[in-house]
Amino acid sequence: MSPPLQGPALLTRFQALGGFLLEHQELWRPRPFHHLHLPWESRYPQLALWLRQRSLEDAEAAHNHPEQLQAPAPFGELAARSRALSAVAELPGQGLPPLRQRLSVDVPGRKWQQIEAFAACLQFASAPGHWLDWCSGKGHLGRRLLQDGQCLTCLEHDPALVASGEQLSRHHGLPATHLQQDVLATTAAAQLTVEHSPVALHACGDLHVRLMQLASQAGCRQLAIAPCCYNRTGASHYRGLSTAGQACGLTLSLDDLALPMSETVTAGARVRRQRDTSMARRLAFDLLQRQLRGVDDYLPTPSLPSHWLDKPFAEYCRDLAALKQLSTVGAQDWPALEAAGWQRLAQVRNLELLRGLFRRPLELWLVLDRALFLQEQGYAVRLGTFCQASLTPRNLLLLAERR
Repeated sequence: MSPPLQGPALLTRFQALGGFLLEHQELWRPRPFHHLHLPWESRYPQLALWLRQRSLEDAEAAHNHPEQLQAPAPFGELAARSRALSAVAELPGQGLPPLRQRLSVDVPGRKWQQIEAFAACLQFASAPGHWLDWCSGKGHLGRRLLQDGQCLTCLEHDPALVASGEQLSRHHGLPATHLQQDVLATTAAAQLTVEHSPVALHACGDLHVRLMQLASQAGCRQLAIAPCCYNRTGASHYRGLSTAGQACGLTLSLDDLALPMSETVTAGARVRRQRDTSMARRLAFDLLQRQLRGVDDYLPTPSLPSHWLDKPFAEYCRDLAALKQLSTVGAQDWPALEAAGWQRLAQVRNLELLRGLFRRPLELWLVLDRALFLQEQGYAVRLGTFCQASLTPRNLLLLAERR
């Protein structure tokens, strides 16, 4: 495994990943959910046929580690390149001071493990004096970081979470200030000063980008960010943050930006069943709408309340057709259509495994663009993982210190 990425290695890896993604964009851009036949299938018919013949259970078993699949060419070669280009070492951890209070009470176990792992990796040349917990929720992360002689400020948009966090900090007798703040508002700039050491654990999209911009402007000496949800942005397309990112030539839509987020490790059996039923029904309806419209194209449909899945399948399709103002549905072989939806779901999930090889390369490219931006602002940056992917797939951490 390679060491944490830093210095010139950041740009070298960024450019290598950009080349890989550009070279193979026909394989990862088209979403199998939207196409009856993918553009690359005629080029690699053996791979397409092999994937299409697999079961839904097969796809589920390979979802988190598609690179381990023994599939026809060029799958193995792409998997090897993906693995090599995505290799990032763990950041060195340090023993955290023991919890003096019951700070982990009411925090879900997985979330608390993420906080502990994140906190253990925050090693800076000089000890922080004032933590700033960005998009803090109730401030659990900030309270875990707080040590004797330090202060804590928590910024959160939701007033209910601000009130809960304030109550918890007061209960534990900690020197913490909880402020209600929309971090995307112009007033957010006034909340950061050179004394602050900002931290953000899974602040989504524009929220963590905003922190990098404001912390740089304020001259913060150090910051730590574990990015998340790159597609949560107000822009219609991704614009590179760094000079290299803007020059790369890789144009990303919101759909493209959602690719890294398609890996899941935490869904329970009931949630998976509900998700599968919803997707199978949508895929069946996709076959129906193509027939009704006489147009062989995907038709986007809105998110539906979960109670729609309680409707009989025929009623579901008729109501969705009415919602999309399609012509009268007429007589249909509903059992056959429903079965076709489930068959398509198995094919879609298996075809998605090829896109899965590009999940981590794209995510690492996006995080490296952030690292290079911080480097351009005068920071020395280290990029590595802070925990195993089984705890959270969003396990990349940027540590930045003023040179």
